[in-house]
Amino acid sequence: MRICITGARGKSSVTRLLASILSQAGFSVLAKTTGSKPVIIFPDGKEKEIIRRSPPSILEQKNLLKIAEDLNVQVLVSEMMSIQPESMMVESGRILRPHILIITNVRIDHIEHWGITKEAAAACFSAAVPGGRTVFIPGEEMYPVFQEKARKAGSKVIPVSQEIFNDFPLYKLSLTANKFEQNIRLCLAVSDHLGINRSQIKKGVASVPPDFGGLKAWKIPMGEGGSIWHFLSAFAANDPISTRQVLERIKKVKSLAGKNFVGLLNLRGDRGDRTLQWLEAVKQGDFPEFDRWILTGEHALSFKLKLRKSACRSKLSVLKEKKAGKIMDSLLEISWDEAVVIGMGNMGGAGEELVKYWEKAGEYYAV
Repeated sequence: MRICITGARGKSSVTRLLASILSQAGFSVLAKTTGSKPVIIFPDGKEKEIIRRSPPSILEQKNLLKIAEDLNVQVLVSEMMSIQPESMMVESGRILRPHILIITNVRIDHIEHWGITKEAAAACFSAAVPGGRTVFIPGEEMYPVFQEKARKAGSKVIPVSQEIFNDFPLYKLSLTANKFEQNIRLCLAVSDHLGINRSQIKKGVASVPPDFGGLKAWKIPMGEGGSIWHFLSAFAANDPISTRQVLERIKKVKSLAGKNFVGLLNLRGDRGDRTLQWLEAVKQGDFPEFDRWILTGEHALSFKLKLRKSACRSKLSVLKEKKAGKIMDSLLEISWDEAVVIGMGNMGGAGEELVKYWEKAGEYYAV
């Protein structure tokens, strides 16, 4: 059986969650994530990072199928790689040919391929709908184009609402702890569809290894006085809307209440469309929690200059340093005790380096 996951956000998390649940249910599972750090997860739980010598290509999915065949696994769970709708159609319909497709959500991103509206983005994701199969989508993300594409392809679309938790009343609290509710919902629905029992689902969710790009938090002593700062990685959320959702969750963490929030925005030079999204969001005051923004990346200086010309009243700082250690040293110029620094924007470049630094230097805690 082959299960594939596409969508704007949460693909790696859903892949890991579902693979863990299926493993707990006794299946031999091979899984692959292609997000912040692409890895293959083998049936014994060991992981191998995928080292690419050239730009990513959906043709590497053919190698994944070969590995699955050689290992004789029962289930393959794979995050899809495609961004362009034409590639989605080929990757899903010609290469992976999933029995189950999961579309995690629809967001405005990659606007050169997905367009500037959620309806246009949904139309692009619909290209991944395979013929004669089953598709799971969050109920609130059910755009008409999905139903129409499924009808033409002879597939069945299952919208997954929050009401699914009514069937899991004893597990809702523990299942959603440290996980995003929408991702859990999809995994519950697929697991139920496959006849996996409740105890195996619960064990699978509880034992899933964290993804490198997932929401994480660390406490790190800073400066000579050793004041404790909090560093949170929300880099992989990428777009402002997804990051806003992550931030709402962060604000509910009691240990962070009353502390000063600092936005560390990492901007990628090859993602000008995303930089413009962030520029508009900050101009509109979509992130009032931050009265200080720390900007890094190739667009940082121009981002600051454009914000200065707007009505933005936040304090703005540009970090020219690229090494994580030097960025951390520069952050000490902020005199607040116990600041909460939230990494946003992009995992690539400084984002990845900072997460690796925080993992080594910090004390991890769940949020």
